[in-house]
Amino acid sequence: MSEKVYTMAPLGLQGVLVEVEANLSRHLPKIIFVGLPDTSVQEAKERVWAAIESSDLDFPRKKVVVNLAPAQIRKEGGSYDLPIAVSILLASGELILPTEKLAFIGELSLAGDLKAVPGVLVMVAALQEAGFSKVFIPEANAAEAALIRGLEIYPISHLRQLVDFLNKKIIVNPLIQTDFCPTLAESTLDFSEVRGQAEAKRVLEIAAAGGHNVLMVGPPGAGKTLLAKSFLSILPPLDLAEALEIGKIFSLAGLLTGQKHLISQRLLRSPHHSASVSAIVGGGSWPRPGEISLAHKNVLFLDEILEFPRTVLEALRQPLEDKIITVSRAKGSFDFPADFILLATANPCPCGYLLDSTNKCHCSNHDIKRYQKRLSGPLLDRIDLHLFVSKVKSEELDCVNINTESSESIRQRVATARNRQNKRYNGMGAKLNNQLSVQQIKKFCAIDDQSRQILSRATDQLDLSARAYFKILKVARTIADLEGCEQISPSHILEALQYRNKIFSR
Repeated sequence: MSEKVYTMAPLGLQGVLVEVEANLSRHLPKIIFVGLPDTSVQEAKERVWAAIESSDLDFPRKKVVVNLAPAQIRKEGGSYDLPIAVSILLASGELILPTEKLAFIGELSLAGDLKAVPGVLVMVAALQEAGFSKVFIPEANAAEAALIRGLEIYPISHLRQLVDFLNKKIIVNPLIQTDFCPTLAESTLDFSEVRGQAEAKRVLEIAAAGGHNVLMVGPPGAGKTLLAKSFLSILPPLDLAEALEIGKIFSLAGLLTGQKHLISQRLLRSPHHSASVSAIVGGGSWPRPGEISLAHKNVLFLDEILEFPRTVLEALRQPLEDKIITVSRAKGSFDFPADFILLATANPCPCGYLLDSTNKCHCSNHDIKRYQKRLSGPLLDRIDLHLFVSKVKSEELDCVNINTESSESIRQRVATARNRQNKRYNGMGAKLNNQLSVQQIKKFCAIDDQSRQILSRATDQLDLSARAYFKILKVARTIADLEGCEQISPSHILEALQYRNKIFSR
């Protein structure tokens, strides 16, 4: 006799429904798992046996065969412990399940306690899409699953508690689902605290409004890092859909805890230049999200981008273009979202003082060219806004009475421009100007004859690629949105062009 118990296998950010069934037969007592389980699932034999015995329940003294279907999907991790235990208790008669389909997720300790597992948000969301009405998860994972609507989520702390509830001996209340409350990014830096750098602030405002990527080049001490770290303060809060997308990635990576069970504010991911390719793009024997996916709907900050290995930088090409990264390993190939804003800073030469008005550069031409070529042309072409950041003059630093614009007022303009884009592209797959396809650019970035002549002449003189041509149109569209203009004017094209200057002498 065997009855099916259900759970979910997370494959990337998607879920595959797994049927767990146990069969008891009159042979020497042993447990056999079939259905492509990995080592961690095979070790569930000892955990499940000890957990059932420790819960004052009888483990059947028979041959137990547990099947995990579909067989072609590899099963990994401890989240299968609970459905395996339930299927065995169901087969032995210790447990009676209602007729409705139930799902179970959780790792068991030897004492029968349920432990938190990674990826619960992904699995619960997939179960909701599959039409399940009830799911049982570890109490430690309850907070991160509380935002999922459309099914009852029961937090369980012990195997015995689950058995008594299903046998109608006790009452366990489902989670009270919480409302999403977005918050502004916890940033101690405000644009009003940044002296000078009016052009850089303008570029970052355009980047925030349209989701554009930025490269800031300048000598040490010019304020590049300070500007980048202030960037979060001008981004609008997350909405519920974005928070759930980000939460799934962090849940799969095992980065959600009881204290940090939901991502409710914008993040700036800033990996060190010694990070490996796998750490940046994702990987491992069983692929996991990397920094570019953890920066999804947020900001990826690469400070001193030329110090990163060439292999790491070239791995950014696909996600910058497609907003998704495909991670392929022997055990599987998964797609992870990677729709982030890239903020990159760099020195113009190894010593950093090329084009600096106060310090002399001692680098040879050969060293300068070799240093700048660490950032390849194709990657540089994918960055929308290029800016040379000069040092702030001493008189601007000394003038403490100068009133500079606060992040709040800039953030309001950014939010207004984003709302205009969301309404314009509603139902078309794009939300911001940076996500526009070529067909959408032709429709929404139409320009007059004067603007077309300016752009055509600049394209020939600056030797711009087709990709750069369309990126200029996207940036001009964002500039127009910030000004509340529906039509792109020549002034918008001219401003967008000044941010495509070749700041590297290649």
